[in-house]
Amino acid sequence: MRKIKVIAHTSLDGVISPENEGSGGWTAPYRSPKGAALVAEAQGTHFDLLLGRRTYDLWAGFWPKAPSSPFADRLNAATKYVATAQPEGLEWGPVSHLGADVVDRVRGLKASDGPDLVVWGSTTVTSVLFKEELVDEVVLCVIPVLLGRGKRFFSDSADPRELAFVSSKATPTGVLINTYCRGA
Repeated sequence: MRKIKVIAHTSLDGVISPENEGSGGWTAPYRSPKGAALVAEAQGTHFDLLLGRRTYDLWAGFWPKAPSSPFADRLNAATKYVATAQPEGLEWGPVSHLGADVVDRVRGLKASDGPDLVVWGSTTVTSVLFKEELVDEVVLCVIPVLLGRGKRFFSDSADPRELAFVSSKATPTGVLINTYCRGA
């Protein structure tokens, strides 16, 4: 049985995408080699990706052209399962679209043999996964900045739930990489 791991960069106030800024440039001042190594460690060495269509399209425009590195090579090698109603244009592979019943397909993937499923970005997919209690682990890379407005990691409609603390690691730039698992 596979696990589903959600990884996200977030500000102290829970914003993952500031208004009018979609490229993640707000995280740039806080990046460091140690931070990259910790994120790669949290992601794992062998995994598949579970992505929403917008995240897939953004990443498909960048990662296939990125210089070879362990991080880029792992993302490019991973099978990408994409939640989309329009499978046309899914060229960054290996890739498979999840079809009309995303929840049923994700349940099937989770129950199957294979590497863990890692979700990056994809807040619409993440919200559904949490609602359906399919998320096993959350890794939050907390950037020491307040952004105020923008898309939040958890929507206002998220149901209350407990997550169990697993670990916290700090980077030299003050980023905390906090790991939580599904509560008991």
